[in-house]
Amino acid sequence: MSGIETERKFLVHKRMDWKAQAYACSHIQQGYMTAVNTVRVRIRDDKGYLTIKGPSRDGLSRYEFEKEITLDEAQHLMLLCEPGVIDKCRYLVRSGNHVFEVDEFYGDNEGLVMAEVELQNADEAYEKPDFIGIEVTGDRRFYNRQMRKNPFKLWRDTLPEEYR
Repeated sequence: MSGIETERKFLVHKRMDWKAQAYACSHIQQGYMTAVNTVRVRIRDDKGYLTIKGPSRDGLSRYEFEKEITLDEAQHLMLLCEPGVIDKCRYLVRSGNHVFEVDEFYGDNEGLVMAEVELQNADEAYEKPDFIGIEVTGDRRFYNRQMRKNPFKLWRDTLPEEYR
């Protein structure tokens, strides 16, 4: 897949049963390579992906190129990644005409649950599920690449209780 990616990110209320609303779940591990652009290797269940993302000027939209690669290729490329792997389970929740991807993080980012919705453009309307909390679109702390270097465990206490 290639093109402009427009997405909004939100924290998820911990005390709400968002998992009961999910219709699918997959386990994701991803590593990052040193580059001007974001270069990500992802293993999602039993498939591999290579993604290159351009810079974002507004925290909302950026160019993205993604290609499926073999699991073996992904496992070998992970050896070239910088230290610190993002480990999470992704749940898919339908809301209106959109699907929210809800990520539950593990390891050094344990306790963080974040949702994102992809849009056709920045002004597109969407229905938020009841478990959606404050928007963190554009907040660099919540970029997976940043959480690898500065994990949630180091700054979790800066968030309100319902999001830790």
